[in-house]
Amino acid sequence: MITITGTAATKLKELMAKEATEGQGLRVRVMGGGCSGYQYQLAFDAPREGDRVIEHDGVKVVVDSKSLLFLAGTEIDYQEGLMGAGFAIKNPNSKGSCGCGQSFQA
Repeated sequence: MITITGTAATKLKELMAKEATEGQGLRVRVMGGGCSGYQYQLAFDAPREGDRVIEHDGVKVVVDSKSLLFLAGTEIDYQEGLMGAGFAIKNPNSKGSCGCGQSFQA
């Protein structure tokens, strides 16, 4: 199960309204690559056959079955700070991550 914080849901609704994403959700994928072995990919996309669709606070999260294996228990948050703003993925399945925070080890 993937969860989205209220802050992330609010930001996603704002972004989706700007980009005319009717019928779509936030697709979260895990792909090979990055300096630690795996990396996350976030994009607005329509659900496809075999996808798992999870809804939180009016926002759909779309995950393919392969990525779901890596993302069980993950929380998506949105954070703002002095160094910038962006989505933060807290994945309990990660055994380590790189210094830039964009990739992880499973």
